[in-house]
Amino acid sequence: MSLEDDLLRQRLEGVKQIEALGFQPYGRRFEFTHTIPEVLTGFSAKTGEELEASRVQVRIAGRVQTIRRMGKAGFAHLGQSGERMQMYVKKDAVPENDFALFQLLDIGDIVGCDGYLFRTRTGELSVHVDKLHFLSKTLLSMPEKWHGLEDVETRYRQRYLDLIANPDVQKVFLTRARVIRSLRRQLEERGYVEVETPMMQSLYGGAAARPFVTHHNTLDVDLYLRIAPELYLKRLLVGGLERVYEINRNFRNEGISTRHNPEFTMLEFYQAYADYKVMMDLTADLLKTVAEDATGSAVVNWDGNEIDFGNIRRLTMREAVVEFWPEAEKPSREQVRDREWLLRHSAKSTPGEALTDIFERVAEAKLIQPTFIYDYPIEVSPLSMQKPDEPEMVERFEFYACGMELANAFTELNDPQEQRRRFEMQLAMRERGNEEAHQMDEDYIRAMCYGMPPAGGEGIGVDRLTMILTGQKSIRDVILFPLLRPEGEIGIAQRLRDAE
Repeated sequence: MSLEDDLLRQRLEGVKQIEALGFQPYGRRFEFTHTIPEVLTGFSAKTGEELEASRVQVRIAGRVQTIRRMGKAGFAHLGQSGERMQMYVKKDAVPENDFALFQLLDIGDIVGCDGYLFRTRTGELSVHVDKLHFLSKTLLSMPEKWHGLEDVETRYRQRYLDLIANPDVQKVFLTRARVIRSLRRQLEERGYVEVETPMMQSLYGGAAARPFVTHHNTLDVDLYLRIAPELYLKRLLVGGLERVYEINRNFRNEGISTRHNPEFTMLEFYQAYADYKVMMDLTADLLKTVAEDATGSAVVNWDGNEIDFGNIRRLTMREAVVEFWPEAEKPSREQVRDREWLLRHSAKSTPGEALTDIFERVAEAKLIQPTFIYDYPIEVSPLSMQKPDEPEMVERFEFYACGMELANAFTELNDPQEQRRRFEMQLAMRERGNEEAHQMDEDYIRAMCYGMPPAGGEGIGVDRLTMILTGQKSIRDVILFPLLRPEGEIGIAQRLRDAE
């Protein structure tokens, strides 16, 4: 028998002992007077004398983090919402069975207690317990040292244990919630309407990516998990919903890295009668405010860099190539417009694809401070409106920070004939081997034929934005349950069965 299985049997025996004392090992409703953070916020400034004079009664609950037994008394720390508080249990101050219960507690058990606040000899704010309540038994061992869960695979696979053992992880996801709340509030204040679009689509589109394929049995049709909601949201512009947004889950059947997860969260929003310059100004306001709402400041620290969301640079793609090209052979602005120069420095087959490839290789990783990169080639932007003075370029920008793309926006193409030609261009790229090239979407073109107002549209990656605002290096650290390979070990259900 392994040590883990032996411990499991001991804990199951502990369940029986708790029941023998008259307690339920898995309790029911528990009404508390304060959360632990509320107690700490409200009473940490009180002296021992002030607490003794007022005799503040509290009823709290939490998970046992530490236990220190000393004969006829003992201490334990309860943890809740990333904070912890000490309780003091004295044999002659609680019912006999309650003290016996205290002797049976294991680290990780969830308990409640009634009592009054006081300060110990060392000055620690604590609860002098009058009554114990048992709420839930832990059957598995916690990490050896509290806050000691460091194995990355275990942290991602057993996020619940990660949240228990590492309070800073809770703070990351609380910040993520503030990010989403801020984005939603700001758009609502500007008259945007939140909508929902299909996650299963008969034709995927709105981005350059490979899809996940599924099958609907009743209709006997293959469907795709959406790679983006874009084309559905723009159908709503046609229908007269002039400012729409969706905080949506997207699915892309691609590689996994520190910056890519097959399932991720995007904010997409569209505004009729706007263009990419309007969206750029809006984005600058959105991101500055969301940083302040989520962290308290527009300046955050990421990998040793002070990232200032209140100061966003603006460069064209060509300007970025010139700026970040190695000094010894820096090209001129004329060269980065020259077809022959571009094709000579890239293996791509068209000048626009070559410019994009060169930008990604030369400049992207160096865009540490927040930067808008605008004016993109038409070949890589099938849904964007052309620039009137440069038909080979489109009115599009991407937002970069910390060497990552966080947002993509453009003036929406609303000419159905030109959209048809763009889709045909994408089909030609697909025939040349580009599996991520866009497909022909007949219904979207039909919708455009009813007249789509001029508009600006954008998508912002919520996961990557949260990475920067919380100082995380991996996208898995801001997704509660990232995709992992299935486990191959014996499951807990079998172990529980064997331990009976």
